[in-house]
Amino acid sequence: MNKLILILVAGLVFGTSFGGAAEMGQVKIENVQVRLTDHGHVVMLKAEGKVIPVFVDPTVALSIHGALSGEKTSRPLSHDLMHTILTTMNAKVTQVVITLHDGTYFGALSVATKDTTKVFDSRSSDAIALAIHFKAPILVGRDLLDSAGISMKEQGGAETL
Repeated sequence: MNKLILILVAGLVFGTSFGGAAEMGQVKIENVQVRLTDHGHVVMLKAEGKVIPVFVDPTVALSIHGALSGEKTSRPLSHDLMHTILTTMNAKVTQVVITLHDGTYFGALSVATKDTTKVFDSRSSDAIALAIHFKAPILVGRDLLDSAGISMKEQGGAETL
């Protein structure tokens, strides 16, 4: 088990690909929403009838909301700037993998250029924002969806947690 974890970590550090989402026991997020709750801004990652809540700061929430809705701010936010820089350099975000370690969400941000793909450690919120800007898939492990995902219930046509 420790050997497998070491190989996977080495793959993240050195940009090695280990196959598709199904091979890694990963689930593709189907829908992303931003909400304001009594506890702050939350990004809701939805897949297979469950939602994983990720609390974010207001600026990241604004960036994700803008990327989802197409609304622009009067000045570019950090994620807008990163999108512009990467696009200008003929690079793009190809996928994001969200993991949970010791109660903190992490993002593995895959960025591809013509010649190579590198994986960068990131805050989960920044990785989600950039994935949305680039329309890249967001993946979570089946174990994360099962452990942190909250079942959604339909009540009167509205989704509730």
